[in-house]
Amino acid sequence: MKHNLAEIKKRYDIVGNCEALDRALQIALAVAPTELTMLILGENGVGKDSFSRIIHDHSRRSRKRFMAVNCGSIPEGTINSELFGHVRGAFTDASNDREGYFSVCNGGTLFLDEVGELPLTTQALLLRVLEKGEYIPVGSDEVKKTDVRLVAATNVNMLKAVREGRFREDLYYRLNVVSIDVPPLRDRGNDIGLLFKKFALDTALKYQMPEPISLDDEAAAALRRYSWPGNIRQLRNLAESMSITAPQRDITLDILRRYLPEEDSGTMLSLNDDKGFESERTVIYTYLAQLGQEVQNLSHELADLRQQLGLSAKPVMRKNSRQFPALAAAGQNNYTEASSAAEVEYVDAESDETLEDVKIDLLRDTLRRFRGSRKKTAEQLNISERSLYRYIKEYGLEDIK
Repeated sequence: MKHNLAEIKKRYDIVGNCEALDRALQIALAVAPTELTMLILGENGVGKDSFSRIIHDHSRRSRKRFMAVNCGSIPEGTINSELFGHVRGAFTDASNDREGYFSVCNGGTLFLDEVGELPLTTQALLLRVLEKGEYIPVGSDEVKKTDVRLVAATNVNMLKAVREGRFREDLYYRLNVVSIDVPPLRDRGNDIGLLFKKFALDTALKYQMPEPISLDDEAAAALRRYSWPGNIRQLRNLAESMSITAPQRDITLDILRRYLPEEDSGTMLSLNDDKGFESERTVIYTYLAQLGQEVQNLSHELADLRQQLGLSAKPVMRKNSRQFPALAAAGQNNYTEASSAAEVEYVDAESDETLEDVKIDLLRDTLRRFRGSRKKTAEQLNISERSLYRYIKEYGLEDIK
């Protein structure tokens, strides 16, 4: 069946005409009527959830239930219960039987976002559902059947995760029957300007502004050159913020620069770059390692300078909780704010602080900054809530409010 892409885009509020986007839509529409399992690949914020909805709506299950589940936001200790249900008495708080998503969504489509975040034990259970259509609720010995069409999505390099033993190879190939690559915003060329105009117009209509903001030629060119680590979500936030707070409706390059975070290719964080930073732990360690090397180099230069001035003490960096929010800000690529907020204090003593200490301080300080909010802390550090819960437990930070 041939589909009109323009009508599909209008229905699902998709803006853009780049070849890679159109190709992704064509694959989704071609495979939707089948029962094949699909894996949607793409960075955070590119709109993978829209593709899952398109697949369901154009399938034979379109009149049945559609459910979207973010695997990364469910704590590891409860995810099996959420997916497969549990029986009364299965664990301390299990006062009643509870259906899981595979039961509730029977006959329909289940979208598992961030499937790469699933624990290995859960991966084994998911493989059984895909191969045999059966599962066992937590605490039960009764095998139950389900008929669910599974669509999964991830922002990680799955093959690398398989090589590192973090994701089952058999499950990967079972999920990846058909894959869809959703392009990042930085590769979509003129679509960036079209999306900005849409978000600006939406904001003007929502808040009853006399007219939407618009970009001059220089500002529009700068917008296309930017790397957009946060993809469409970041562009939408930028357009909304500028629409409300910009000093004028015509946006020049100078005005745009006040809102657009500076880019630094040496320290830019991305979960999907060529180095495969799909592990949040790797992201944090890599960034801190880069920062540590820079501080070490600076320390050596200052030591030489102090020696030339006849000062014998060696300057080193001391723990200072005020500097760690800057690292969290850097996690959102806000390097201007980060550099201005960072405070490095030098003392005449040797430091025994390790990279692990810095990481713990980073987590503790960010939790305190958001008064213990797990969701806001995870968003600030660009990690999943499930990974954050694991770190909190590992480092004994449960009492931070």
